[in-house]
Amino acid sequence: MRINLIRFTVTGLVAGLLTAAATPALADPAPRTTHGPCQYAETPDDPPARPVGLPFDPRHQQTWNTHVVLSTNHGKITITLDAAKAPCTVQSFEHLILHRFYHDTSCHRLTAYPTLKVLQCGDPSGTGSGGPGYQYKDELPTDLPPVPDRPDRVYYPRGTLAMANAGPNTNGSQFFLVYADSILRPNYTVFGTIDEAGMAALDAIAAGGIQSTPEDPAPVDGAPALTADIQRACVHLFPLPFC
Repeated sequence: MRINLIRFTVTGLVAGLLTAAATPALADPAPRTTHGPCQYAETPDDPPARPVGLPFDPRHQQTWNTHVVLSTNHGKITITLDAAKAPCTVQSFEHLILHRFYHDTSCHRLTAYPTLKVLQCGDPSGTGSGGPGYQYKDELPTDLPPVPDRPDRVYYPRGTLAMANAGPNTNGSQFFLVYADSILRPNYTVFGTIDEAGMAALDAIAAGGIQSTPEDPAPVDGAPALTADIQRACVHLFPLPFC
């Protein structure tokens, strides 16, 4: 999945004759990391599904709420982003939107477990393995309702927007929308809430169920039976949309 560039130089003047000498291959440069509080870091082993570069990482982070509209084939999903709780995540999400990373993408995963009901999106490749080519730290929630009989679990309430990840501090571009109260470890950054009209669109997708396969005619985890496409994603500021 990776193309390494090997550089050569042409040099040398020996005994008055111009000769071409290839230098040994140079090592790949170290992955870049931003110097702000978020420290967005390139992931050379996981290249971007679409080129976007690293987000802006200012010392003074965004703390005000903004609104994002995901225009889908099931209607608009309007989300309020909570930068006070998750500034690095909000900055990254806005960066990806402004670089059209989410345009014309499909949400690749729907779950219908008794304790996990989410729609997962954010991978332009549609495979569940694609990302933006960088990762950054967790901004884990501390105020989610505890599950009474499970001290290591909390409720992610209906209408929550949170980041998917592959382990600690591996946030990238994939996120999930909670369509019914779900029980999880508090290991996923919460960075927004979905409005009522958006929940209606999400409910319609969930009601369609999950694509069956010959091996599993009644799955509870997999691709949505109703294709869930993000046609366009826009950040609304002052109150103009930026897409």
